[in-house]
Amino acid sequence: RDVSWKDHGVKVVVEATGKFKDPAALPDSKSGSVRGHIEAGAEKVIVSAPFKIKEKGLPMPEDATTIVIGINDDIYSHTKHHIISAASCTTTCLAYMIKPLLDYFGPKKILSASMSTVHAATGTQEVLDRLPTSGATDLRKNRSIMNNIILTTTGAAKTLLLVIPEMTQIGFIAESVRIPTTAGSLIILVVALYEETGSPSINRKLINDIYRDAEKKGKKGYIKYTDEQNVSSDIIGFFGPATIIEGHETHTRTANMTLDLRKFFKIPAESFTVKIPNSIEIPVTQAVIYGWYDNELGSYTNMLGDLTVKVASMVYQ
Repeated sequence: RDVSWKDHGVKVVVEATGKFKDPAALPDSKSGSVRGHIEAGAEKVIVSAPFKIKEKGLPMPEDATTIVIGINDDIYSHTKHHIISAASCTTTCLAYMIKPLLDYFGPKKILSASMSTVHAATGTQEVLDRLPTSGATDLRKNRSIMNNIILTTTGAAKTLLLVIPEMTQIGFIAESVRIPTTAGSLIILVVALYEETGSPSINRKLINDIYRDAEKKGKKGYIKYTDEQNVSSDIIGFFGPATIIEGHETHTRTANMTLDLRKFFKIPAESFTVKIPNSIEIPVTQAVIYGWYDNELGSYTNMLGDLTVKVASMVYQ
């Protein structure tokens, strides 16, 4: 709030320090606050990270929202929203991997989903091994990223719910692994799909066609499909798409899942007017989809820039 944005005519601020992510923190917080920018004269603040409310129990302020451009930017209200989170590079990539599947199958046919991100090193990690602080629970955070594959956590699943509310109907889990590369990351998405009688068979070709069609329909090139065999360095600096779907590695496998109906119905079998089977088999297809993303300039920063342009276009009229 000590930066005189008003005096310099600055109305839109991109908060990219990574320090101020709490939209509920007061402007006069001793350690600083994202609302300090508003206090200093800015009209809109775009945070280049997911929101993180420190005080438990506090709701999300009404003037704060999470936006992934091209996915849910239609909910943005110029008069209502003044603090906007641009989510994260992983959530942005994931949203563009999930949305085409939701549009095609709908949430009821997606039984469950999980993702693992194989993520390049970030600035929060240590170059060399360090001693953990007293009481630290995650001892891997103090290990050298340049010498290790490090298991860590991701908030992508939680943030995705803010961006695509339909995901609340689907069991979803997200994991993360950090690797010693400077940029270029990958999401491995696994989706369990219900094979409905009379519908087209869910196979590799259908999944890839869904993403091919999404690429054709996309107006700004936020999703790209390729049959090439990439490695991480190939997509660094690939400017534009939030995700690059590598169709060459798409896999599907279908099997029957047996459900014991006796465990579902608490009513005695003799109470039914017609005889029901003791069990039924449901065909379920597991689909594995790979999506590359340049977690720095190519993907995320491009998307952040486009979101900033949209917000600023309504401010500087």
